[in-house]
Amino acid sequence: MKKYFLESERIGFGVWESKDFELAKELWGNKQVTEYISSKGYFTKEEIEQRLIKEIENQEKYKVQYWPVFMKDTNEFMGCCGLRPYNLKKNIYEIGIHILPQYWGIGIGSEALNTVIEYAFKELKVENLFAGHNPKNNASRKLITKAGFQFIGEEQAWCIRHIYIKFSNKEN
Repeated sequence: MKKYFLESERIGFGVWESKDFELAKELWGNKQVTEYISSKGYFTKEEIEQRLIKEIENQEKYKVQYWPVFMKDTNEFMGCCGLRPYNLKKNIYEIGIHILPQYWGIGIGSEALNTVIEYAFKELKVENLFAGHNPKNNASRKLITKAGFQFIGEEQAWCIRHIYIKFSNKEN
């Protein structure tokens, strides 16, 4: 069995390593996954490699990344969910999730997101969490709002994206 640093009922969270390119390619090479997270709707092999390198660097530098997630009982790779620095001065991190289509609609996204939210506030002691999504991605909007994030506006990235914030328990 794989060893995980964080677990929920069904999900084990690993850490990206350079040897994980095939998993990264399976996820970020899937056009259904990248439709709303890339300006072109897909990532090239080089962009996937750079994405993996960035996740590894974030783990080394900040102790966070969009961690790879696996079905605990089978070790099947399902995607990633995690954190990245957003505003370090204010101790705000961005939360994100990318799940392979075969795991959509069975609660994996909610379970992964809620596990990372709890980890962020309890273990990492973040002040607030930020989440953003392409306005055309209704599934992401539903997932984010179900997790308790509040819409606060729009932000210009490669597209205009809707942004949400979740306040720590101290502020609720």
